[in-house]
Amino acid sequence: MHLLVTGGTGFIGSRLALAARALGHSLIAAGQLNTGAERSRAEDLARDGIVIEQGPLQDPAYAERVASGCDAVIHLAAAQHEANVPDEYFFDVNVNGTRTLLEAAKRRGVKRFVYGSTIGVYGEYTGTPLDESTPPRPLNVYGRSKLEAEAVVASYAQALETSIVRISETYGPGDFRLLKLFKAVDRGRFFIIGAGSNQRQAIHVQDLVQGLLLAATSPAAVGQTFVMAGRETMTTRVLVERVAEALGRKPPSARVPLWPFLGAAVVMEKTLSPLGIQPPLHRRRLDFFRKSFVLSSAKATRVLGFIPGIDFRVGAAETARWYREKGYLQS
Repeated sequence: MHLLVTGGTGFIGSRLALAARALGHSLIAAGQLNTGAERSRAEDLARDGIVIEQGPLQDPAYAERVASGCDAVIHLAAAQHEANVPDEYFFDVNVNGTRTLLEAAKRRGVKRFVYGSTIGVYGEYTGTPLDESTPPRPLNVYGRSKLEAEAVVASYAQALETSIVRISETYGPGDFRLLKLFKAVDRGRFFIIGAGSNQRQAIHVQDLVQGLLLAATSPAAVGQTFVMAGRETMTTRVLVERVAEALGRKPPSARVPLWPFLGAAVVMEKTLSPLGIQPPLHRRRLDFFRKSFVLSSAKATRVLGFIPGIDFRVGAAETARWYREKGYLQS
């Protein structure tokens, strides 16, 4: 299979590209080199002979160039964590960029288009495990833009074999998002904001890569939407305790109330965002401590044979080892 992976310098995209190459697929990785993390991942890919094609997917000429000759596209590129941009930016990247890529894929004869969406389209867990039948209720601009992009993907179902994967919180070697958590716990400087009782269901990137490749290759995936999440549900407090265990550290015991941080986040968003300054604290960052997601991947298991196999204890230990080998944590 000749595969296009967008978001190739992102965490998931880079790991997917490396895994696909190891399985013998040829591929193009589309991505950006704007941050140190992106440049580091590009170097990892280059060592495997994978070159990053840089450009904006909203550009039809670029989209056609990277889609040309591909059998399948796994589209992971997205605006996600930016906090100093207008809402229109998320819709331009996540909706218009997806539409442009779909159009290019159609013109270039691509067969399969897999869209990497997010469990954020659900908004939050409300008591019943979230699955493909749960009505979406996104609570922020990122979730709203991803849900709109899902509708765009579905509208191309007559022209392409489409599949949508709603991805849970993902971690593992190569992840820089949780590095701050690991560093703070390792140095004894982490504290829980709020009760730490919100529930989460993180998936190891290796398990997710397996699921994405199944969505790109299985005939049963066509026209379907899947939730892909990890094998276990845990509270934030338990997650932090397992990170401490993986690091050989004492679990953090300090807790502080949530409300002062929420208030400060609102003030920073209202004062700094209009000036084009990314607030050091914003409400979406605090979602780590306050949002719950309990999910069911039963459909992906039944239809695709997707079975996440890595529990968080094992995955956290593997991630800690990777951070230490790369010099991000003290040995």
